[in-house]
Formats: sequence, structure tokens, C-alpha cells
Amino acid sequence: MNTFTFYNPTKLIFGKDQLEKLKEEIPQYGKNVLLVYGGGSIKKNGLYDKVMTVLNDIGAEVTELSGVEPNPRLTTAEKGIDLCKTNKIDFILAVGGGSVIDCTKLIAAGAKYDGEAWDLVTKKAAATQALPFGTVLTLAATGSEMNAGSVITNLETQEKYGWGSPATFPKFSILDPQNTFTVPQDQTIYGIVDMMSHLFEQYYHNTSNTPVQDRLIEGVLRTVMETAPKLVNDLENYDHRETILYSGTLALNGMLQMGYSGDWASHNIEHAVSAVYDIPHAGGLAILFPNWMKHNLEVNEGRFKQMAVRVFDVDPEGKSDKEIGLEGIERLRKFWTSIGAPSQLAYYDITDEKIDVMADKAMANGEFGNFNSLQKEDVVQILTASL
Repeated sequence: MNTFTFYNPTKLIFGKDQLEKLKEEIPQYGKNVLLVYGGGSIKKNGLYDKVMTVLNDIGAEVTELSGVEPNPRLTTAEKGIDLCKTNKIDFILAVGGGSVIDCTKLIAAGAKYDGEAWDLVTKKAAATQALPFGTVLTLAATGSEMNAGSVITNLETQEKYGWGSPATFPKFSILDPQNTFTVPQDQTIYGIVDMMSHLFEQYYHNTSNTPVQDRLIEGVLRTVMETAPKLVNDLENYDHRETILYSGTLALNGMLQMGYSGDWASHNIEHAVSAVYDIPHAGGLAILFPNWMKHNLEVNEGRFKQMAVRVFDVDPEGKSDKEIGLEGIERLRKFWTSIGAPSQLAYYDITDEKIDVMADKAMANGEFGNFNSLQKEDVVQILTASL
């Protein structure tokens, strides 16, 4: 392990019927509240009315920003920043999934920054402060409810980048599995792929002596894989929703990546793909990740063997490490396909027409990947294998 300092100040409020806790949390920060949400699903399922009832009960002055996109856009965050400054917002409440929360993080930081919000995303400037914000999570996927990271898309320039700051941790997050009951099957599947991808990103590293982290990641992966098929076929099962919701948070709240740095190359490639084609993030990951794995199998065959045996139950008898690792990758692909995730970019009508464009965007900040540093030719090969 490497030396590390762990920091996560987010208060996690987990379980059934916890929305009333907003009455305890929000008044600490003020009465002028910006409510941020997405395309309107929270109005259809009744959550919006419940939130508004609580906000009215505490005498909050509410300004609303709706319509946050699945790949949250810079222009939407800029609208939120303007609302914060114009209405002297004290606190932001994000009600939705990871995209709503990611957008809220940029709004919160941008409201305390005098320059262009895109400067914070591209790291031309650091977000040293932010408006306080909390979340009511409606989708198990990104882990954004308990970390400081955010991913923002600039449609105008076709760029999509991850960024973050110690200032952009949520003050609190309320996770009630009941609020995920109405998530449709395809979005449920995408969420499962996303959290599994976060676990894989952290698993593939070259730091020695990480047996505790390895076993924790393997355990969460096995639990997700045992639960996912049941949930996909029983979307309102509380126990399954509870397990997947907690898994998504644990997968990316920093606890599993103490003492080393994960890879994160597959995410970088996917960001380039969805910046150009605006496809679902996890759909892209489902397609790309197994091909990243095959491309990098020989970097550390033992690591892939360990994953194959411990998580995918590959029988190692009479097989080389490479053969075992490859069988594990194939079992991952088979599992994702079995629950309904896509396996080729053609699913989104993506051809080889813009492979070079996507590769260039992935290389915008130079070579990347902590498990194995990728060059443009590597990205092209992975994208080509994904067609």
C-alpha cells in the first residue's frame, strides 16, 4: 500500500422513510433553497410533492432548476449558477440521480467563483469553495451522492470531463430505496453496470499488498452480480433495491481505494465517446470495459486471473494465467449481456466514422491510465474492437 489520507465529510442518511430528515439538515444553512432535478420523473412518482411539503414546512424560499440532462451540460449548470447569484441562494438540494448531483456540484462551486464555470471543469482554476448542498438520491449508479467528483459535458465543444474538489462533497445525502422503485429497467441496468465499472476501475492497479481492498471490491462485485438479475426481474423489491443502492454508494465513496490509485482509463475513453455521440454513460462502459480488459490482459495476467477466479468462479485447473483471465473477461461480457446491457457501439449506431475524433478527445490531456498508460493507438484499438 501507499501512504494515504482518507477524507469524506458527507453524512449518509440511509433507509426507509428518511425524507423528514431534511427538516433537521437544511435549516442549518439558510432558507433560500435552489431545488435541482431532472426531466420530471420525480413529479410523476410523487417525490417532488413530498420534498416540497417538507420545504414548505420549514419555511424555505424555493427556486427551481429542472431539466438536468442524463449527461449534465455546462449550459444547464450555468443557468443554476445565475439563479444562485440572482436569488442569493443559501443551500442547494439535488433530487435525482448522479447527473443531477454532478450538475449541482458545478452550480455550487460556480456560485462562489467569479470566472467561467468551465474553468473549474478543465482545471484552469480550482474550486476552493462552494455553496452547501445536499441530495435526495433516486438512482443507484454513480456514487456521486457521497463523493466530491462530477462529470460535465460541453456540447458546444464536444468535450466531457471529470473534475472535483474537497469543497464539492455533499453535506448530506438521503438514500431511501423506495425512491428507486420507479427507475425503469434500462436505467436500473445502466446503474448496475456503472457501479461495477467503478469497482473494476479501482481493482486494476499495480500497487502491492492490497489484500483488504481486493477482498472488499470482490465482495461488493459478487453481491451486485447475485442481486442484479433478481432486481431486473422484480423492480419494486425493497431488499434488492436496498442492496444495489448501498453497493453503488460504497463503490465510489473512497473507502475501497485507500492506499492506491485505480486505473480510470475506460471512463476517460467513454467520456470521449459520449461527448461526441451523447450516449448513456454506462451503456458506453458496458461496451468498452471488456475490450479495455482484453487490450491490457498481458500487463498483469495475475491480476486478471485473481478477478476471474474469485469473482467469476473460473476453474483455473490446467489453464495458463492468460487463459484464466480471458475466461473471466468473457464471463463478465456474458453477465452484462444477460441482464440487458449492450455489447457493441453499433447498438447506438456508432460506426468507425469518428474513431479518430473520439481518440483525439480521449487524448486531450495526454496519455492516461494508471494500470497501463494508453497512447492514441491503444485508444483506437479499443474503440475499433468495440464497434
